[in-house]
Amino acid sequence: MRPTTPFRVRLAQIGPRLGDLDTNLALHLQIAEQAVADGIDLLIFPELSLTGYYLRDLTSDIALNLEAERLAPLFEASQKLDIVCGLVEETDACSVFASAVYLSGGEVVHCHRKVYLPTYGMFDEGRYLSPGRSVRAFDTRFGRMGLLVCEDLWHPVLPYLMAQDGMQYLLVVSNSPSRGADPEGLAIAHTYEAMLSTYANLFQSYVLFCNRIGYEDGVNFWGQSRAVGPNGKTVACGPLLEPALVDARIDPAEIRRARVAAPLVEEENVDLALRELRRIADERA
Repeated sequence: MRPTTPFRVRLAQIGPRLGDLDTNLALHLQIAEQAVADGIDLLIFPELSLTGYYLRDLTSDIALNLEAERLAPLFEASQKLDIVCGLVEETDACSVFASAVYLSGGEVVHCHRKVYLPTYGMFDEGRYLSPGRSVRAFDTRFGRMGLLVCEDLWHPVLPYLMAQDGMQYLLVVSNSPSRGADPEGLAIAHTYEAMLSTYANLFQSYVLFCNRIGYEDGVNFWGQSRAVGPNGKTVACGPLLEPALVDARIDPAEIRRARVAAPLVEEENVDLALRELRRIADERA
């Protein structure tokens, strides 16, 4: 049976210090301690929250295996509330990924390795990182969730697959740089707002988006973390360009209400999608 009890989420809109794992870890633990005191159930940090973003040649040096002793305090903190955070992960085979991990009860419940590494314009991730090769929904004490990292959100096949895999909550951690300033704000922020609302509506799920703030190497990150309900309406939203702790009350009954009113997820024709994708792939070969 799916959990039906409302729970409280906090989006930690922080600016990690580039390449300073110890300082960032201490900040995570401080925010986690405060979240426990405030009655928060799930605490979400941005993409690469433990390391910062523009690591370049530092990427391999700062990578950690998920069993590393340095992560033990964070695992311990997850005994009191569930935590999502980001790091550079090194596997036993020495591959390096931009990963987001869901911690609960002192364990890794799920690890998502960023699938789409932007390597164009101002981005150069493909030079330093390996791409993830899988995506799937996973069970938590609050229900079934999906976890994506920044650029992954721009590829709708990923949330589509997780929706068909039973996702009720889409978690997105991000390091989105500011672009497209105009009198009404940032064009990139408006684009994300539209995407988050559209995905929430189409997949009848909550969408919880945590974006960082601050500067690295002259690049600015815009924040405005956001919680969106399964009706596409914003439940909570952080400020532009400023650090913030953004809280939202999440009610599973809203998911049921949306899916009973219009069973979009239930009536999806997966066989048709598989058949047509196979045809397209064959024609491209």
